[in-house]
Amino acid sequence: MDKLVIEGGKSLSGTIRIHGAKNAALPILAASLLAAGKVQLSNVPRLLDIEVMLDILERIGCTTLHDQETVVVDTSSANSFHVPEDLMKQMRSSIFLMGPLLSRFGEVAVYQPGGCAIGERKIDLHLRGLKALGAEIEELDQQIICRADKLKGADIHLDFPSVGATENIMMAAAMAEGTTTLTNAAREPEIQDLQNFLNAMGASIIGAGTDTITIQGVSKLSPCSYTIIPDRIVAGTVMIAAAATRGNVTLTHCNPAHLSSLIHVLKRAGVQISILNDIMNVSCMSRPKAVERIVTLPYPSFPTDLQSQVMVLLSLADGFSVMKETVFEGRFKHVDELTRMGADISIDLNCAFIRGVQRLYGATVEATDLRAGAALVIAGLAAQGKTIVEQVHHIDRGYEHIEQLFQKLGADIHRLSPVPKSLDLAN
Repeated sequence: MDKLVIEGGKSLSGTIRIHGAKNAALPILAASLLAAGKVQLSNVPRLLDIEVMLDILERIGCTTLHDQETVVVDTSSANSFHVPEDLMKQMRSSIFLMGPLLSRFGEVAVYQPGGCAIGERKIDLHLRGLKALGAEIEELDQQIICRADKLKGADIHLDFPSVGATENIMMAAAMAEGTTTLTNAAREPEIQDLQNFLNAMGASIIGAGTDTITIQGVSKLSPCSYTIIPDRIVAGTVMIAAAATRGNVTLTHCNPAHLSSLIHVLKRAGVQISILNDIMNVSCMSRPKAVERIVTLPYPSFPTDLQSQVMVLLSLADGFSVMKETVFEGRFKHVDELTRMGADISIDLNCAFIRGVQRLYGATVEATDLRAGAALVIAGLAAQGKTIVEQVHHIDRGYEHIEQLFQKLGADIHRLSPVPKSLDLAN
């Protein structure tokens, strides 16, 4: 497994371009199955999760090409509704294929998805939504089979505003007969991006970004070209890293409106932020201040995907902070690693109590999931001495060459790859 080696203590400085959003690209790639032909997507990052999704599309008969930041998917030859178990176990977002495959073939066979171990993430809301649209669902051990001769619009209420369930229902309903009204829908920007993509293919959907989405089914969708939105979580990670290292960083090709809750928290912590269209400058010349209480909640509230990164900043802040995690119960696994670096954090149920320390110290730590790994990289950048971050494959799921990203901002960080056994024996 690759490792990241970081010599900390350098303030980040410079300008960085934010790549496309993984969490927007994945459902849009799945939605490409709804139209037979070539779909061209721009601003698609080269990430492990993206490659897994492209592998799945190829295994079910599509052809794909990923060149630079452009992906072309030809779905005209898609011939299977069976999502391979080995690939589905690698990535939870493979569940997005249920709606499009069910719509296209009238049947879909999937397995319980994999992904980061950050807590229980049931797919019951996905299944309940598809059932409301007319699907018959059969569960066989780990396999789930959905069948529907014809999907029909329905009124669907989500018990929780699940992003994945909202998107799956939108895709399944796009060509269903009649109108689907989805209430208590998730409101994330990535859902708005999916709506815009589907509408560009000829769908009739309104309301994404609010808690009520209305989908008027159409008889056919056609391939299109589309540009993916910037990744707000990558942008947020860079902003927090700039603050934690007391740096001065400019971000381009980002959408500040998608980061309003983080901007509010960072300003409370004493971070200076200036905004001009899609450009943000983030600087923090002195020790940050504690933030009394932060609670993770669905968008537009503070995102769970930035909880671990902000905890690093609060670990270095002046005072006492409380972080409450309400979305995923298993999302404090990074705390043990941070305390090994000198952080003063205690956990009680779903609350983290953080007392700021003067400095963190380099250590060998392990990324337990995608965002925890990003947090440990930030900690290493801010710490005194050398930090080694192991299990980097988790980070590669959501950050395109994170070491190169921070190298551009002056960080002393590099990737260490193991020597292949054959080469090792030869020497």
